[in-house]
Amino acid sequence: MTNHLQEWALMNECRKLFLEGLEVQARIGIHDFELTSPQRLIIDIELYVPFAISTPSLDAIHEVVDYDFIREVVFERIQRGHINLQESLVDDLVATLLANPSVKAARVSSYKPDVYPDCAAVGVEVFRSK
Repeated sequence: MTNHLQEWALMNECRKLFLEGLEVQARIGIHDFELTSPQRLIIDIELYVPFAISTPSLDAIHEVVDYDFIREVVFERIQRGHINLQESLVDDLVATLLANPSVKAARVSSYKPDVYPDCAAVGVEVFRSK
């Protein structure tokens, strides 16, 4: 099934949670100037959680996936140290997010807005489902 068909199927049975534009300072990259200091990295995350386990009846946080969980996954990975490739980072984040039993699928993108003066950003995105 193509990604668009997978997403369409998920949207019919899942709630989409998102964290957009999370800006962090990360040690990431392979170029000399990227190895000496942290740089600005922007991360976007979408999680798909089935309605059956994400529709609160008590209006309580324990009934849903908490946004704090999503942010903590990112911060924990960044804290572990230097990452060479954005592909490695998004793969790590998706794997950790999908380990949550409530999460059926995840999309994660990261981009560096300050690498090249002649483009807005360079980045990578991955979508995976269980």
